[in-house]
Amino acid sequence: MKDLLTVEHVTKQYAAHTALNDVSLTIPEGSVYGLLGPNGAGKTTLIRIINRITAPDSGRVLFDGHEIAPEDVYRIGYLPEERGLYKKMKVGEQALFFARLKGLSRRDAMARLKEWFEKFGIQSWWDKKVEELSKGMAQKVQFIVTVLHEPRLLIFDEPFSGFDPINANLLKEEILALRDKGATVIFSTHNMSSVEEICDHITLINKSRNILSGRVDDIRRRHGANIFEVAYRGDEEALRRAVAGRCEILEGAAEESVYRTLKLHVASDDEVRAVIAAVNEAVDLRSFREIIPSMNDIFIRAVNGQL
Repeated sequence: MKDLLTVEHVTKQYAAHTALNDVSLTIPEGSVYGLLGPNGAGKTTLIRIINRITAPDSGRVLFDGHEIAPEDVYRIGYLPEERGLYKKMKVGEQALFFARLKGLSRRDAMARLKEWFEKFGIQSWWDKKVEELSKGMAQKVQFIVTVLHEPRLLIFDEPFSGFDPINANLLKEEILALRDKGATVIFSTHNMSSVEEICDHITLINKSRNILSGRVDDIRRRHGANIFEVAYRGDEEALRRAVAGRCEILEGAAEESVYRTLKLHVASDDEVRAVIAAVNEAVDLRSFREIIPSMNDIFIRAVNGQL
């Protein structure tokens, strides 16, 4: 897969504060890339550097194989966390204004705006002032303005903020549809469930450094803790005796139909087969499955230095 964006050894300092410290990452074309980190970690600074709003003190950003240039900004769509609509302007007038700034003709802008307004069911908002809209409604308008010129790179900073679950899901579907049409998406968020649902790759920045990068599935498996859930039917005490000394029993769970469950921690991969055999001898084994940690668990462990 070709890489659309590459960040090479970027450092940025403000007075005595280091916002980014030798950060590198590579974003494959046609992917949704999660940019994660606690508040103040440096995510927004990196996004601003990619957008050429500010410049790095050292390092560089490559866009489609060349050092990013002013004209590349027209191939980027950026939805910042701080919303930027003019409250006194009418919705349609403002959307058309931003579309023209991105290089669209009035005719093309009107055609695309009509299509997006119909898709989101907001045709009746055209002549309303932005100040009349709720936060979520205004965010729909800004989302449309961000994607309208069909940029190759889309950057969304906390795009679901202010949305109810139904509209958040609508936005997720649209982001995935844009990816499927060829767009590359950088997705900055604190919502780890959204990361698991839509991100292909992630980078976790903490205290100005890149501390974790990779494919989401690979990271979850790599940082699993060898915890397994056993579903079984039979005598729990017999099961406990069978695995004693082979693994640690973490907790039991409520019965599910005729089966009960138990969580086990197996010290190493080499012991897994022996534990399965012991369980199978002691009880009627229904399933034995690994519990893969969530991105939320991994995020907390990484930020706390526990990985």
